[in-house]
Amino acid sequence: MINTSPSIQSISVDHWKPNIPSDGGIELARKLESGGVLFLPRLSFDLEPEEQKFLDSRWLEGKTKNLSLEKEEALIQGALGSESELEGLGKMVGRFRTNAIHLVRTLFPSYVAGLRPGRTSYRPAQVENRKTSWRKDDSRLHVDAFPSRPTQGERILRLFANIHPAGSPRVWRVGEPFEDLCHRMLPRVSRPWPGSAWCLAALGITKTRRSEYDHLMLGLHDEMKRDTDYQRDCPQIQFDFPPDSTWLCFSDQTSHAAMSGQYMLEQTFHLPMRSLYVPELSPLRVLERLTGRKLA
Repeated sequence: MINTSPSIQSISVDHWKPNIPSDGGIELARKLESGGVLFLPRLSFDLEPEEQKFLDSRWLEGKTKNLSLEKEEALIQGALGSESELEGLGKMVGRFRTNAIHLVRTLFPSYVAGLRPGRTSYRPAQVENRKTSWRKDDSRLHVDAFPSRPTQGERILRLFANIHPAGSPRVWRVGEPFEDLCHRMLPRVSRPWPGSAWCLAALGITKTRRSEYDHLMLGLHDEMKRDTDYQRDCPQIQFDFPPDSTWLCFSDQTSHAAMSGQYMLEQTFHLPMRSLYVPELSPLRVLERLTGRKLA
């Protein structure tokens, strides 16, 4: 293994069906579960000849930023095209989904029992051209937390692949360790109002009841993005993920921002706490230790 920075570690995997690590994935998991990014510079997702036509943002419907599959064999969402074209797009994204699931299950055997594949996305739009609010601006450093989808402490693992055909990298900023940003931002986040979680769920604003953990994670997300001084001055690195490379991180823990790039595939996974190799490093355990109370 080669260390590219304190936050990003390069590994030599070059196949979507690699061998199981000799240590059962412990070393890689410790890097990942401590907030690091695992970078696979030799692992590419190769398009079939008939799929090259999908390297175009014209397939996006309206103002959506990505095309997505919610589950295996589902119809692709957010796309424009004929029935046969949408079927081809779905097959391409579905093939990436299959490869990503196999890779993560192989590299991290302890994840297999609890691992739940989520949405698979294809993002053909240019990152720099997006116009959005500060809260939805992913070019600002943030940790992932979603207003309508509470996790109750369940982890968000995401795998990305740059498939740009003309050599353009996916440029990220990676910020400071999770506990460090908590020390900066957590004092700004107030506790939830009594009964607010019940009301949000009853009104259908959240899909399930929001725990205090989810409330704090949303607060961290918003405070990070809102603070332009923090965005400029906090400890961070910039890293260019080249075409034909793959990377993964726990996006609820790794502070990240997408600055530029186009044509990326992404697979989201959900993972319960019981499946982690090092649960004490998780955001839930860190926040419970800092607040001194159970949060989920």
